Amino acid sequence: MAQEDVFKKLVSHCKEYGFVFPSSEIYDGLGAVYDYGQYGVELKNNIKKYWWDSMTLLHENVVGIDSAIFMHPTIWKASGHVDAFNDPLIDNKDSKKRYRADVLIEDHLGKIEEKINKEVAKAAKKFGDAFDEAKFRETNPRVLEHQAKWNEIHERYSKAMNESNFEDLRQLILDCEIVCPISGTRNWTEVRQFNLMFSTDMGSTADGAMKVYLRPETAQGIFVNFLNVQKTGRMKIPFGIAQIGKAFRNEIVARQFIFRMREFEQMEMQFFVRPGEEIEWFKKWKSTRLKWHQALGLGDEKYRYHDHEKLAHYANAATDIEFEMPFGFKEVEGIHSRTNFDLSQHEKFSGKKIQYFDPELNQSYTPYVIETSIGVDRVFLSIMAGSYCEETLANGESRVVLKLPAALAPIKLAVLPLVKKDGLPEKAEEIINMLRFDFRCQYDEKDSIGKRYRRQDAIGTPYCITVDHDTLKDNCVTIRFRDTMEQERVSIDKLHDIITEKVSMKNLLKKVIE
Repeated sequence: MAQEDVFKKLVSHCKEYGFVFPSSEIYDGLGAVYDYGQYGVELKNNIKKYWWDSMTLLHENVVGIDSAIFMHPTIWKASGHVDAFNDPLIDNKDSKKRYRADVLIEDHLGKIEEKINKEVAKAAKKFGDAFDEAKFRETNPRVLEHQAKWNEIHERYSKAMNESNFEDLRQLILDCEIVCPISGTRNWTEVRQFNLMFSTDMGSTADGAMKVYLRPETAQGIFVNFLNVQKTGRMKIPFGIAQIGKAFRNEIVARQFIFRMREFEQMEMQFFVRPGEEIEWFKKWKSTRLKWHQALGLGDEKYRYHDHEKLAHYANAATDIEFEMPFGFKEVEGIHSRTNFDLSQHEKFSGKKIQYFDPELNQSYTPYVIETSIGVDRVFLSIMAGSYCEETLANGESRVVLKLPAALAPIKLAVLPLVKKDGLPEKAEEIINMLRFDFRCQYDEKDSIGKRYRRQDAIGTPYCITVDHDTLKDNCVTIRFRDTMEQERVSIDKLHDIITEKVSMKNLLKKVIE
């Protein structure tokens, strides 16, 4: 099945089973804004808990805050967002549609990569175990032709982006013969900048109102609270400040479901270090963050690093952790060495001294910062994409199953009475009452037991507990495992321990520090 079709099925599945809904749908929706349904919000909360605990429990020198969405407008002047938070936009004159110039070129590069991968896959199938992929990539004429084309375009693209040369960006789009997906034409306007921040007015009267912004990132709330946290927490460098919160960007080219939205949620941690030690800490956090993702068990090969060729003006090192989505490898997290830019800027614009006195060095300095910034919604999408499976069973039937990491699953277990009589529903409720304080449980008595299993598979429930007539005699139930569909007869007294072992967040956290 084409990856595009898989993605469409995934989006449909998210709505049908209560994970993600288009926002304001009864009013025909609002572009690039989504609501999380009853199962989606549980999965999202579990993702946030996994991240929060991995930061604050596993690192004694990382603490959390929750800063306000509205902040003084000068903060965004100091951070550079007012003057430099822009996307390169281009319009197609025939369709009247607007696009990000960089995204058009990146998509074109992605199509060339697909051609290379198809050649490799075809050869791998032909030669089997004897296939040497590295040698094939180095010698096959078609692969070399595609790679040379990719290299040439990428070099021009990187140069144009680094120099903010919009004329060269447009020329590259023309030279690559990139067409508008709607009109199919290459009738492009000039490339220009567009600021991504939402603004509003704060104040009781129009004359006395102050222009404020919806924050486009959560990081600045951490920076302006650096001294507050450092002094009240008696923090010693190196230390980090973590935060989870909403951010807002007026994305013109918002697409690919919840991958790029106008209202989204970030999990960011700013780690403050001594000047000169930042690159070493950058490498450590780069490794630690990849382990966090890989611990989910979606497949190590699904992740890769993408080192930045174009660095932000404040950075001296940057990399992305990318996940193989149905539409290609895409960024889910960024790790950046931001130098001392942010604290220095806020010291300059506020007029307040923002430095740290290091008792070991007996001197004050402006700390350098390593940032880890991860999109909750993007991780949510990567987990859904990595867990979605369509399986054909031995009996010829098929099932759709979300093989979610058990610790993150919205519902940990479903309790199913075999029939709706003979005291079985009451026994099922008794089991739920015993387990509900530790696990999110669900009771289901409608339809055949097979259909109930399928419903639980579709929402990713790891365990189904079936109560039958023998349960009333031997106090045992049948536990069904989602991924293997194997069933085992166990005592009700052992349920708590069995489920705890499998769904505990502790198991995930241990993998992060292995």
